[in-house]
Amino acid sequence: MSDGNIERRRAQRVDATLTLKVQVPLADGSSRPATMETLNISSSGVYFRSDHFIEPMTKLNMVLELPLTDPDAEGAERYGSANCEGIVVRVVPEDPESVVDSREIAVFFTHIDDQGREFLKEHIAMLLNAS
Repeated sequence: MSDGNIERRRAQRVDATLTLKVQVPLADGSSRPATMETLNISSSGVYFRSDHFIEPMTKLNMVLELPLTDPDAEGAERYGSANCEGIVVRVVPEDPESVVDSREIAVFFTHIDDQGREFLKEHIAMLLNAS
């Protein structure tokens, strides 16, 4: 018998409150820019809060703003950006008609620019070392 709570993710998830800039697709094929706040991140995806329903399987273009040094450490704080594309894999609540203040959106990365991937790895390592 197996435990139903086994972690199946390949990439470790860490809590992170970061600025996430998203191009939210609209029904007419255009998009509108929105600034969201992440709940957690990993090297394979991001989980964030949104004030709008975003349909699962929607492709998103995103930019993650990443602090790269511990703000409590000596030295100037550095920032990097990760330009990402991803697919919405989960929305909570699932019902688009639900009347809620916010929804939680899970996105699986399908592409991250090379420099952004390095910034993301550095930021995650910084968070893991701090805990």
